[in-house]
Amino acid sequence: MSARRSGSRSRHRLSRFVVLTGVSGSGKSQAMRALEDLGYFCVDNLPIVLIPTLAELTLRASSEIPQAAIVVDVREGAMLERFPAIYRALKRKRGLDPILIFLDASDEALVRRFSETRRPHPLGPDRPPIEGIREERRRLAPIRALADEIVDTSDMTVHELRQAFMDMARGGGAGRAPLVTLLSFGFKHGLPPDADLVFDVRFLPNPNFVPKLRTRTGRDRRVVAFLARFPETTEFIERVSALLRFLLPQYAAEGKSYVTVAIGCTGGRHRSVALAEALRRRLADLDGIRLRVRHRDIAVD
Repeated sequence: MSARRSGSRSRHRLSRFVVLTGVSGSGKSQAMRALEDLGYFCVDNLPIVLIPTLAELTLRASSEIPQAAIVVDVREGAMLERFPAIYRALKRKRGLDPILIFLDASDEALVRRFSETRRPHPLGPDRPPIEGIREERRRLAPIRALADEIVDTSDMTVHELRQAFMDMARGGGAGRAPLVTLLSFGFKHGLPPDADLVFDVRFLPNPNFVPKLRTRTGRDRRVVAFLARFPETTEFIERVSALLRFLLPQYAAEGKSYVTVAIGCTGGRHRSVALAEALRRRLADLDGIRLRVRHRDIAVD
């Protein structure tokens, strides 16, 4: 898994009562384990009619459940329609201050995860996963609209998902430095669906046409040296670095938690990889951001 947290809704702190929901395949199981590690009493698929009872237990001074988390999803069936009214009632309960966290991911990421695990979608065991995904989104739309926090896990690793919950537990959602991903990719394999900015470096000479460089990647010093011979390479790095030095602090000030800067060439092996690595070096001293590089297609033939 990999991705970003919605910037406009990343200002909440975990409360004593957490309702975790979202689309199938978005990482609810991993998120629940993170909540367990934070000391929450966790219940998966608690019947909706029992949610107020569990919430009431967390308010009692003598209760052994000072903080609880539950998962609500499409497994509730027809009862799911009752959840919005129940959650609004919880929000009105004095001293509870519940938080509703909705995990989401792009259709592409969800389809890939179902393919990798070879599990059927719960709403489409006898049909392609994308059909179940679309139906699930329709059913969950009223709940998503109520969410206090929306976490997009499309480009998020298991460790980053855990860190997102740790940040919320510390109340660090609003002040956490944004994670900036420099993502190399090949246009022939498709545009990254989660890219915020896309730069096309296909104007640079292609190392793929140099026999001794064809089997190497943009991480190889010989590929880097080849590209460095052309003044366009240096100018691109300087101009884009300057642009990102201006833009990224603006995104951080706006509350954006994740920014994906995609650099694309034809196959995603040479030029885009070398330029992403060069931009990382140029931006390493930029304060207020967390920087990483991912090479999406470096292993693709």
